[in-house]
Amino acid sequence: MKDDALKLRSRLLIGGIAGFVGTMAMTAAMRRLHRRLPAEERYPLTPREIVDSGSKQLGVPLAGDVAKDVTTVAHFAYGAAMGAMIAAMNPDPKKRTGAAAGVAVWLASYMGWIPAVGTLEPATRHPARRNLLMIGVHLVWGAATASAIRELRTARETIFRDGPDDDSPRLDPPRAKRGEGDQA
Repeated sequence: MKDDALKLRSRLLIGGIAGFVGTMAMTAAMRRLHRRLPAEERYPLTPREIVDSGSKQLGVPLAGDVAKDVTTVAHFAYGAAMGAMIAAMNPDPKKRTGAAAGVAVWLASYMGWIPAVGTLEPATRHPARRNLLMIGVHLVWGAATASAIRELRTARETIFRDGPDDDSPRLDPPRAKRGEGDQA
């Protein structure tokens, strides 16, 4: 099957997995870069701020391990959803295209819907170093997500393709030929 002909269902699945993988790379970069911020800017990064503010907006403030767990799930779920969106639009993104998509996600989120719903202030009101960190990790997310989409698409057409299952046990016993086993 040609890549362009991948069904939307397959593209969404591949993109969701790839976005999850990209979010792991992003999270690792976030953790490493966060510790390089000046002490006064080393407060929790925006995924946690979004959960804290959003949960208060909903009247269900979260704290402790529950807030950490919800932040982790929300962060990875959003990354997976954005990865699915990218793959739906482009089943064969290059790293550069993915990186650009990462910046677009940052822009649409931190300058778009997140301030529009009152969850955080627009990024123009955040410290510049924290914005640079977040833009940088969105570049990482996008490039990693694009690489994962391409890798999964290739795996689908090679190691996951249709073919004989030579290592599987035979589940159907061999059938007897007509006449064999018949007693007269």
